Amino acid sequence: MSIRNSAKAIIISGDKVLLTKNQDNEGYFYLFPGGGQEHGETIDNALLRECIEEVGKEVEIGELLYIREYIGKNHEHSSFDFNVHQVEYYFVCNLVNEMNNYKTPTHPDSHQVGMEWMHINDLFKYRIYPKELRKYIIKHFNNEKSPVYLGDIN
Repeated sequence: MSIRNSAKAIIISGDKVLLTKNQDNEGYFYLFPGGGQEHGETIDNALLRECIEEVGKEVEIGELLYIREYIGKNHEHSSFDFNVHQVEYYFVCNLVNEMNNYKTPTHPDSHQVGMEWMHINDLFKYRIYPKELRKYIIKHFNNEKSPVYLGDIN
């Protein structure tokens, strides 16, 4: 099995963060925009492409905040993610020309039903993956230090 790299955007505006809204048989869940790096593509170009595909927005990539691993066999979705091993790079991003930056996503994920700006203080009220990242986003928003490498978390 191979290890997949993935680039993710943490897009914060004021006191809200932009997430993709998805639906499965358990209801709604939320993800940070982004996705897999393709062969020959830099991680930042992957993130730029994925933001257009999933949220229809151009972003400016800022600081690398977190690196998270996901080894599927160790987590709640091991029944279908058993063979998944992914390394995710989470970058702070800003929308480019926010007022005129509303386009239809070109290639949303299969479970994606929309996008939502969510209040940072409300992150624990929703099913957001990775779950552990919610506390680090709140710490970042409150200017508290966190490690960059978060390990194998969900």
